[in-house]
Amino acid sequence: MLLDMTNRPSYLDFDKSTYAWKPDINYREHPELYRVGKGEQGVLICEPYKSEIGQYWRFLNGEVAEQSSEKIFDLFETYIANDDFVGADMARKYLQMGYTRARRYANYKGGKKYDAGDDYAQMERGTGEPEKAAAAAIFYKRWQAAESNMIYSSLKKKWKHERG
Repeated sequence: MLLDMTNRPSYLDFDKSTYAWKPDINYREHPELYRVGKGEQGVLICEPYKSEIGQYWRFLNGEVAEQSSEKIFDLFETYIANDDFVGADMARKYLQMGYTRARRYANYKGGKKYDAGDDYAQMERGTGEPEKAAAAAIFYKRWQAAESNMIYSSLKKKWKHERG
C-alpha cells in the first residue's frame, strides 16, 4: 500500500455526497436530520440558521468582533429560550468559528495556512494581522460562555446520545 506523503489539507479531497449536512434541508422544519458533529461542521450549510446567524458574523477587529459576538450570543440565548437546540448549536458554532478564523488571520498573513504553490507546505506563523488576535479573544469568551451554558450542555448531551 502506498501512503500519500503530500501535505495536502484534507478539505481538498472533500466529498459532499458523504457529508451529513445538506443545503436543501430546512433544519428548523426537520431538526431530526441535524447532527452536532465535530467543531464547526455544517455551520455554512444548515438553513435557516446559516442566514439568520451568518449575517452578523464579523471579526475585522476587536470592536467589530464585540458587536458580532454579542448579537450571535443573543441569538444563542433566544434559541435556548425557544427550546431550539439546532439554532443554539449553530450559534455556538458561529462563535467557535469566529475564534478559529480570527486566530488563523492573526497567525498567518491573509489567513492562508498552506501554500498551494509549494505542495501545501504550512506557511510561516506570526505573519498575520495583530488586530485579529483581539477579535479571537472576544469570540473565545462568548464561545466558552455558550459551551458552559447548563441548559445547552444538557440538550447537547441528550441530542448526541439520541441522534448523533
